[in-house]
Amino acid sequence: MEHLEGYLSQIVHTVQQLPQPPLRRIAAALWAAYERDATIFVCGNGGSAATASHFACDLSKWTIHGRARRVRALALTDNIPLLTAWSNDQGYADVFVEQLRALYRPGDVLFATSGSGKSPNVLRAVQWAALEGATTVGITGFDGGQLARSAEIVLRVDSSS
Repeated sequence: MEHLEGYLSQIVHTVQQLPQPPLRRIAAALWAAYERDATIFVCGNGGSAATASHFACDLSKWTIHGRARRVRALALTDNIPLLTAWSNDQGYADVFVEQLRALYRPGDVLFATSGSGKSPNVLRAVQWAALEGATTVGITGFDGGQLARSAEIVLRVDSSS
């Protein structure tokens, strides 16, 4: 029980310390993407891949209200056959960039998540998207890694857990 109480206390402290300005900027970027019918692409590795998939799902369900237009959201982590084929044939470093090359339209948003901020394929996707003029959002933890220095809008969660 001590471990559970410590973990829960850490979560409460982390949430209380979340910086509000980047959260507001992220919300504004997502809303602006919706208003211009842009696609919100989401990517991450490992646990962050699961987070990316879940986040894209939540975004897609965001506007299911009557005849309202839906949010265009896509997790670049969800096409497992494509991810494994590309990784096998070309390497894992460009699995997200190659999907963006096929799907990106001017004005789209890339939402990248990486706990360490050091995932090469996430960083390459952010760099590629930025060169194309996309709004790039990065969510990271620990010290933020390169993602905290690469994304246009960054939320660094001050936690190593």
